[in-house]
Amino acid sequence: MDTADLGLPVDVPSTALFTDRYELTMLQAALRAGTADRRSVFEVFTRRLPEGRRYGVVGGTGRVLDTVENFRFDGGVLDFLAQHRIVDEPTLAWLADFRFRGDIWGYPEGEVYFPGSPIMRVEGTFAEAVLLETVILSILNHDSAVAAAASRMSVAAGGRPLIEMGARRTHELGAVAAARAAYVGGFATTSDLAAGFRYNIPTVGTSAHAFTLLHDSERDAFVAQVDSLGSDTTLLVDTFDVAEAVRTAVEIAGQELGAVRIDSGDLLLLAHRVRQQLDDLGAKGTKIVVTSDLDEYAIASLAAAPVDAYGVGTRLVTGSGHPTCSMVYKLVARAESNAPDAPLVPVAKKSMGGKTSIGGRKWAARRLDADGAAEAEVVGSGTVPEALADRLMQVELVRGGEIVAREPLDAARDRHAAARAGLPLSATQLSQGEPVLPTEYLQA
Repeated sequence: MDTADLGLPVDVPSTALFTDRYELTMLQAALRAGTADRRSVFEVFTRRLPEGRRYGVVGGTGRVLDTVENFRFDGGVLDFLAQHRIVDEPTLAWLADFRFRGDIWGYPEGEVYFPGSPIMRVEGTFAEAVLLETVILSILNHDSAVAAAASRMSVAAGGRPLIEMGARRTHELGAVAAARAAYVGGFATTSDLAAGFRYNIPTVGTSAHAFTLLHDSERDAFVAQVDSLGSDTTLLVDTFDVAEAVRTAVEIAGQELGAVRIDSGDLLLLAHRVRQQLDDLGAKGTKIVVTSDLDEYAIASLAAAPVDAYGVGTRLVTGSGHPTCSMVYKLVARAESNAPDAPLVPVAKKSMGGKTSIGGRKWAARRLDADGAAEAEVVGSGTVPEALADRLMQVELVRGGEIVAREPLDAARDRHAAARAGLPLSATQLSQGEPVLPTEYLQA
């Protein structure tokens, strides 16, 4: 599927107010002080991974590019800012002509990252780069959290298909972003039609318990569904008695019944019983789909069960206990003056409580061991060592305000599978542990 050519079927006239007020008040003060045009470098990184996680997954890069392209202060937005006196008239005039004309580099979507990895670097004037802080963090923190949860669930599933079905457990727009991130992380399909429309992700879905309860009997419900959708449909068999429902399902749909879904109870026990019953009835090709508050641990516990696919909702769209990645967007370098050729000066926050950062415009490379497996995330500033020159992680995303790295969503999905496969085997363990790669810093 080539989502790069889909454009934006949902009209989003402006993303400029997906921001915090202080971005605009900083802009106003910098314009008045004469420092707004000073060349600046901001970087997105996280100081630590969520507790117990071995790696992070970059999600949302493509959405960031769409958002930057649509970050415009149109008439309605400017009227709002003026009416509420959020900024003064000179700032409103500056915003009216705003277009991001800087450069953005970053880890490509689907790649893995570690503490300190410069996941995204935004370069431009202070004024244009600072405005993007909130929305970039909003996208990357959410989508990367979901992508990481999806990746862990994909590992636990061991190649069995995963269905994203969390739309009813989160904000309606967040559900679309979550379905996209889950697809990057390894899910095969989504139940959310908006995600299918917007990103061309395959969609699936048949019926809920309400459809069974609508009819006078479970048999009537199954007949109606098979008449409408064909024998290859998936019938929900746990509304009343599972064994009776399976018998009825095969009787109505025949041995060509596509699948049965179990949504409650002891899934491990029921899956074995249903598989045996289906085989005894001659429906050996009928698949078993399980749902019901699954996460990576529940999926792993079903590894030995005759389950063919998993449907996951709540735990997926909430990052499986970690709904954010704690990414930050920090100024790491700025020009000595407003002159276009003024040299960059590293800057960094110094504070207590583990919130310090490292100044300087940074590159990142992944060092491999003798067997070709990743062994360290190397982050540095200044000249890149020759031995790491072909292992750089960041790619050009935006050049002079123009998007240069749009790609099909499948490219990010495939990239993640390859990146995860290139990590040490311990990366896929679900047990508590430290990041699978250490981060090493090289100073200029």
